[in-house]
Amino acid sequence: MTKIFVSDIRDRTQVDAVFLVKEKITAVARNGKPYLTLHLMDKTGDIEGRVWEDVDSIGSRFEKDDFIRIRAKATVYLGKMQLIVSELSRVPDQEVRIADFLPEGERDSDEMLAELSSLVESCADVNLRRLLQSFFDDAGFLELYRTAPDAKGMHHVYLGGLLEHSLAVARLVDSIVPLYPDLNRDLLLAGALLHDVGKVREMTYLRSFDYTDEGKLVGHITIGVEMVNERILELGDFPPELAMLLKHMILSHHGQYEFGSPKRPKTVEATVLNYLDDLDSKINGIRTHIRKEPESRSRWTAYHRLYDRYFFKNNGHGEEKSSLPEKRTESDRHEEAPAETGEKDTGGFRNTPFEKLKQKNLELF
Repeated sequence: MTKIFVSDIRDRTQVDAVFLVKEKITAVARNGKPYLTLHLMDKTGDIEGRVWEDVDSIGSRFEKDDFIRIRAKATVYLGKMQLIVSELSRVPDQEVRIADFLPEGERDSDEMLAELSSLVESCADVNLRRLLQSFFDDAGFLELYRTAPDAKGMHHVYLGGLLEHSLAVARLVDSIVPLYPDLNRDLLLAGALLHDVGKVREMTYLRSFDYTDEGKLVGHITIGVEMVNERILELGDFPPELAMLLKHMILSHHGQYEFGSPKRPKTVEATVLNYLDDLDSKINGIRTHIRKEPESRSRWTAYHRLYDRYFFKNNGHGEEKSSLPEKRTESDRHEEAPAETGEKDTGGFRNTPFEKLKQKNLELF
């Protein structure tokens, strides 16, 4: 059977293909009947699937992170592609090629590693350069750093995402430092490359991307500070104040307490890092959202739940269809936020201020 990828699916496509189950959610419709919402993925993206009939029997055949073969019809609902599943069966791991199911970034990994090495060598501060080398000369750590995604659901959600995002923030550092000559470029560079370092232990990505127990209980910010402190202690003669300033940047790079930041930025460099990190994260997240609709001729994207808005694509195809996004009703909002069974960090997102803040803490960074 020829593999059909998510990127191949169009409206009314009859799908007979294998996907990796990213999420499996049991919910209850307004008529009281149970249904399944599935988030299915392969290396080209993810797509939502719905099972409306024989839910108990079908749901017992598989779990999250299983490979499943489905027969389904694709349809567009509220501007987003969705699969209505009619048949489903679990597929043994040995019958699939796992590389087909894990998304990768567009940048070449070796090219990014060369850029990383050049940035480390450009660090003029001897102590910060030694610290960076202690991380990136460690082959075991480097393999994790080059492979890990940077988030579960919002930005750089692909293998290599952590490295790509960190390099992008470092490039932004070198773009802004000439505009403000009093900035400590080397401290900012170290912050850019290490601010998300804890994600190598926060996330698991052997199958669908998720959080480890340590990630859920401790979080990448605290993990990252611990990792940096361990390396500093191994170096032995690292200046205490420089260590404090760097750790402050990691602790405060989310900016605000409600976004999961243990501290708010209280140095100029920490403030700059917070904004550059946020800038690159949002640009990548918005671009990813726009790219999910390559065939849509509307000039507006589907509704983005976290950002609570539509985005104007300006793709030059707005003449044939209305440029206005499809109106959402309150019932639509509730249907997209089904009653959940069990703990769940993403999807089924409720439109309340608390849930939005919680979602940002989990996924935006």
